[in-house]
Amino acid sequence: MDIATRVYNHKWKIDPIVRSLIDTDFYKLLMCQSVFRNKPDTHVTFSLINRTKSVRLADLVDEGELREQLDHIRGLRLSRGESTWLRGNMFYGKRQMFTPEFMEWFEGFRLPPYHLEKRDGQYELTFEGTWHEVMLWEIPALAVLMELRGRAVLNRMRRFELQVLYARAMTQLWEKVERLRRIGDLRIADFGSRRRHSFLWQDWCVQAMLEGLGPKFVGTSNCLIAMRRDIEAIGTNAHELPMVYCALADSDEELAKAPYQVLADWHDEHEGNLRIILPDTYGTEGFLRNAPDWLAGWTGIRVDSGDPVEGAEIAIRWWRDRGEDPREKLVIFSDGLDVDKIEELHKLYHGRVRVSFGWGTLLTNDFRGLVPDDALAPFSLVCKAVAANGRPTVKLSDNPNKAMGPADEIARYKRIFHVGRQTEMEVLV
Repeated sequence: MDIATRVYNHKWKIDPIVRSLIDTDFYKLLMCQSVFRNKPDTHVTFSLINRTKSVRLADLVDEGELREQLDHIRGLRLSRGESTWLRGNMFYGKRQMFTPEFMEWFEGFRLPPYHLEKRDGQYELTFEGTWHEVMLWEIPALAVLMELRGRAVLNRMRRFELQVLYARAMTQLWEKVERLRRIGDLRIADFGSRRRHSFLWQDWCVQAMLEGLGPKFVGTSNCLIAMRRDIEAIGTNAHELPMVYCALADSDEELAKAPYQVLADWHDEHEGNLRIILPDTYGTEGFLRNAPDWLAGWTGIRVDSGDPVEGAEIAIRWWRDRGEDPREKLVIFSDGLDVDKIEELHKLYHGRVRVSFGWGTLLTNDFRGLVPDDALAPFSLVCKAVAANGRPTVKLSDNPNKAMGPADEIARYKRIFHVGRQTEMEVLV
C-alpha cells in the first residue's frame, strides 16, 4: 500500500477515518455486552477531554470536516460479514463470546446523536444517552480527532514530502521492531486504536509487527484489523465500568463495594474467562488491600498508570500474601510504552511473572521529530464517561495527573478508598 499517495489524495473520499462499527477496540464490545445485560437503563454522558491544552484542536481542525466525519460514523451499520465474524469466531478459546440477544441488538444499531461546540480553542464534544449505546462513540470519536489533526498538518505537504515522511516513519518503526525481536519470550499486542495516526497507518503497523515479530506479536485490540488480518482480537475491560458503577452508588458503603461488584458481574458475564484485573481506577494499593479473596485467583493484572514498577511490585506482594505464585500470574503493562520501557520492564519481570505488553500510541502514532515544530507529535486526548444518571463520575488513578471529577467528589473518593500519597507523573499520551 502506498500510504503517502492515499494521504495526498484524501480528497477522493476513499478513506473515511472510521469505516466500520467494529473499527473499535475489542474491550469496548465486551464491556458493551456486559452493560447491555447488567445496566441496560443507565443514562451516561461521555465527553472529549484534551489533556494537552497547547494543542488547540478547534484552531487546527475544520468544524465542517469534523461534522462530516461524525455524521458518516452515525450512518454505519454492522455488515453481514462482520456479524458472522463476531457470532462465529473463537475469542480467547471460547466460541459465541457474544450472545444471540446482544448480537441481534448490535446488528440493528446506529450510533446516537452527538453535541459539538467550540470553546477557547478546543472542541466540546459530548454524547448522552443509554450507556450501552453512547459508550461505542469513545474510540471512533478519538480516532477522528487524532486523524483530522494529522491531516491538517499533512495537507500542507507535497507528494514527495509525504513519501519521505512515511519512509522515515516506517524506518523508525522497523528499527523498534528489530530491537523487540531480540527480546526472548516477548508477548506484545497492538493497543493503538484510540490515538492512532490513521487507520491505514495502524494497519501497516500491525502488518509490520506480524512480519517482524512472528508469534511474539499476539494480536490487536482493533476488531476490524483483527478480522481482516485473521489475528487475535485482544482486550478485556477498562476504567469506564468502575467509574459508572461507583457513580450509581447510593451510599459510601455501596461506593466502597462498587469496584468489586464490577468484577463479580464480569465474572458472571464471561463464565470465568477474561479474568484480568484493572486495579488503578481508585488506587492500586487500596484496591488490592480490600479485595475479596476470590480475586486473587484471577489470571492477572493490567498496570495502566503511575510507576509501572511500583504497580507490579504491589501486585506481586499481594499475590504472595494471598498464597498465589506470582510466576503463574500475568502482568500486562499498557501505559505510555515505547521500546526502552518495554525492554526495561521485560528484563525486570521476566521469570518473576508472566509478562505481556499492550503497546499503544507510540506504536501507531510516533511521528516525533519528523516534521517542523514537531507538529505531528502525539498528545493526550481522551473520551470519558463524566456522568451517570445525573451524578458525576470520578477517576483517581495511580497518577494524580490523570484524575478527573469535581474536587469535592475527588476528596470523598480518596477518603472512602483510603488513597494516600500519590506520585505525579507527566502524562505524555
